[in-house]
Amino acid sequence: MKSIVVALGGNALGNSPKEQLEAVKGSSKSIADIIETYDKVAVVHGNGPQVGVINLALSLAAKEDSTIPEFPLVECVAMSQGYIGYHLQQAIENELASRNIDKKVATVVTQVEVDPKDPAFENPTKPIGNFYTEEEANEIAKKDGYTFKEDAGRGFRRVVASPKPQRIVELDTVTNHLDNDGVVVTGGGGGIPVLNENGELKGVDAVIDKDFVASRISSDIGADTLLILTAVDSVYINFGKENQEELREITVSEAKKHIEDKQFHAGSMLPKVEACIKFIEENPEGTAIITSLEKAAYALSGEVGTKIING
Repeated sequence: MKSIVVALGGNALGNSPKEQLEAVKGSSKSIADIIETYDKVAVVHGNGPQVGVINLALSLAAKEDSTIPEFPLVECVAMSQGYIGYHLQQAIENELASRNIDKKVATVVTQVEVDPKDPAFENPTKPIGNFYTEEEANEIAKKDGYTFKEDAGRGFRRVVASPKPQRIVELDTVTNHLDNDGVVVTGGGGGIPVLNENGELKGVDAVIDKDFVASRISSDIGADTLLILTAVDSVYINFGKENQEELREITVSEAKKHIEDKQFHAGSMLPKVEACIKFIEENPEGTAIITSLEKAAYALSGEVGTKIING
């Protein structure tokens, strides 16, 4: 039975609930195409824009009205996981029904254990929320104490700690649903980051990278394929330059060499490539692919996209 984990970027989901409801209709068509080909399908999604907006809105509300409590970032991650999961779940169910495919779709609110000593807590790098000009970012940072960094030439965004995932707490629930012919939306927004303190789970303010969680889930369920969907059809070196080169198939060794040469931006393509490397190192027979949402089906058939393999 063929299995796949699909990682869908949060930036592909729109900037408001209304936009997202429309965006997931398109996403669901690509996901349904995959469901027609693979026996077991798990969908992981990002939440960078959404969790930032939720966190900012609740913080502003609490400042305006003392009866409204402050909500920690970890609770905002959980909120984003629930509402994005609902939209995706509904859209996929509707698309499958239109194709007369009888599969149940479930969203699993997923906790992900992280290491309290992860160096990410001392060096926040994960962008969340809206884009700002440098002047706007400096003003918010001064007022709220947030950390901002420039994001791939698109503006400044707030950055938070992004520890690596160690364990998927609800893995058995995910596996059981997949084994019973279901489709699972899991690890949403990278999962809800939790610490294990003497056997008791406790949430921690952070946002885990969804690509690393997708890689972790792919390894844990023994998936055949990890498919990471992003804004470009393939991975490039010398991206945006006259001598840019499309990478169609590369080995893990070649990918590591490109990382050493700093070919991939830390806030965008780098974590995707690193997540693929980790999956292949843990599952040498697996295949990792990076492509755009629109070209997902073509990438799986080898027509487009970047494939990373063992070697």
